Amino acid sequence: MKFFRFAMIAVFIFSFCIPINSFASIENPKEKINIPSSVISITKENTYPNPTQDLPSLQPSELTQELLDTSKVKIENPHLIRMLNESSFNKSPFSIGLRATIYLGEWPLNYESTETVPNWEYQKINTNYHDNRGGEANFQLHYVQETQKTIKGGLTAKVPNADDVQKMMMIKAGEKTNVPLAFSTTIGAGTKKNQTYNVPPNRLGYLYAYAPAINEKGKITYGEVYIVFKGWKRYIVTKNVTSQGIGAWIPIQDHVSFGFLTSGQQR
Repeated sequence: MKFFRFAMIAVFIFSFCIPINSFASIENPKEKINIPSSVISITKENTYPNPTQDLPSLQPSELTQELLDTSKVKIENPHLIRMLNESSFNKSPFSIGLRATIYLGEWPLNYESTETVPNWEYQKINTNYHDNRGGEANFQLHYVQETQKTIKGGLTAKVPNADDVQKMMMIKAGEKTNVPLAFSTTIGAGTKKNQTYNVPPNRLGYLYAYAPAINEKGKITYGEVYIVFKGWKRYIVTKNVTSQGIGAWIPIQDHVSFGFLTSGQQR
């Protein structure tokens, strides 16, 4: 009986010693943003074929991973990883006395996301209108894109190596939101959707279409990158490491957000 009591107490204490994060990782998988019903995909209907902007994380080679593991600062820049993947450094018995340092330049090393917020009405792209003040029945209004619209995002500040920074920000934002992202996307003229919006008699109907976007904010880390050779040893050294805040607007590709209203007077 005493052993049973001791065992129960031990289990009770142990349960409170387990880190809370271990439960959170099981019960709360990576959260995705909830897309409202007013936001609709037009991937199939879009008369302008947008190119796919998927940016999967580049897998480092065995040698590259060996080098990355030696860096005291995390390196996630796909451009730099690709360059290291394309390099080769052979170990040789004649390299015992080798001493060399290769400067690779200053690079954006990694991006840390702190906030990812959608704006479903980032940019107005179309208005469909019908005057039903003389009508006796509901008029069914549909979305038809009247002119071609290109929606562009971008960084909120000028930074070195902006293209690399944009790629890292888009990768992180895509992982957190699970929506297709692109810094430039186009809605073609004549794009249609079959959703019906009823305009009652004696009313005017307005169907507004908006391009949604993600507002991504975080911190970018820069540093000078060196590869150092000492005999058979090879490792990465980063110097003059700095960090700064950065933000970006990234449009959601091939999606439209709708807003519908009726009025007794012209707006």
